[in-house]
Amino acid sequence: MRQKATYQLTGRQLVLLAVISAFIAVAAVAAMSGFGIGWNYFMSGESAEKTFAETRPAITDPATVTDEENNIEIYKKMSPGVAFITTSARFENWFGEEFERESGIGSGSVIDNQGHILTNYHVIEGASKLTVSFGGDKIYPATLVGGDPDTDLAVIKIVPPAEGLTVIPLGDSGSLDVGQKVLAIGNPFGLDRTLTTGVISGLQRPIRARNGRPIDAAIQTDASINSGNSGGPLLDKFGRMIGINSQILSPSGASAGVGFAVPVNTAKRVVPQLLQFGEVRRPKLGASLYGVEELRDRGIDLPIREGLLVRSVVPGGSIDRAGLRGLSSDGQSTLLGDIITSIDGQKVNNIDDLYRFLDKKKIGETVSVQVYRRGDTITVPVKLLQMPETRSGNRRF
Repeated sequence: MRQKATYQLTGRQLVLLAVISAFIAVAAVAAMSGFGIGWNYFMSGESAEKTFAETRPAITDPATVTDEENNIEIYKKMSPGVAFITTSARFENWFGEEFERESGIGSGSVIDNQGHILTNYHVIEGASKLTVSFGGDKIYPATLVGGDPDTDLAVIKIVPPAEGLTVIPLGDSGSLDVGQKVLAIGNPFGLDRTLTTGVISGLQRPIRARNGRPIDAAIQTDASINSGNSGGPLLDKFGRMIGINSQILSPSGASAGVGFAVPVNTAKRVVPQLLQFGEVRRPKLGASLYGVEELRDRGIDLPIREGLLVRSVVPGGSIDRAGLRGLSSDGQSTLLGDIITSIDGQKVNNIDDLYRFLDKKKIGETVSVQVYRRGDTITVPVKLLQMPETRSGNRRF
């Protein structure tokens, strides 16, 4: 009978692991307040398809008009559906007295006749009061329906006026090409419903939400985007929304021709859950995890080169129920926990890989998890469950 290899962590490695845990916790908290100089943040299934069926507005065939005429027509027909969002927040003065004042501005797009408006999460984050206007004197009070900080998307709602609303139709961000013409409508620096034009400069750009989560497949554009454009639509030449303008990359803080939009197909997946639950309910593995490469770079050598080390498991969580193990002790030394190497055949070398995988899964699905356990490789079925959110800095997924 072959003897199993038992990998033990040395005292020095345990100290390093503890230091890394503290460092990552501090870094995660810091990430909540900003990402450093230069970065300015301004569902799936049949139900989603029925809610957001791709439509084409009554725009003249761009092939039959000049580019200028196309710009003018799209602005005239779509800008009435672009919202000017103003937020207020509560503050406290030196005497401990609370007061409310305007705290920010942003943009949004009307997505249905019921008054739902799609915007960025960071536009409404922390707001105690929301108001919306559409270019006139009329101000509409708005309420928060739901928000998802992981994709930087949120939905707010107004009571629609008797004359109705202009709905911005949704396109398909999965069929875009670099060089394709795009138009952005928003409220940069409070300048009501401003149009800028450009092209798609790049696709599949990895960007991050303010909480550090990766937002995949972002659209890069050179259409001018500035503070106040956040949450506004990025449109194609047919007037369909293909993205939600979200970030710029600029050392000066103003537009440098490198802007990013969250793909509209991400919104199609997220918004139905925001409308139904007020949040996006994602499955969790229920474990404290660390990337093997990340640990190796900090001086902790493990028996394999890639994967996610299970440090601890949440009782009753997905992988606890599947029998996966975290670090343990035999009374004399600390024994290595399981290392997850792939899920459903997809490698998971870091937390971003895991997040991208889970973000597209539903609660209740069963996945096949490949695990390195003390010299052996085993495959375990894991039923994905929902876990309560944990405090920032706690690496539970």
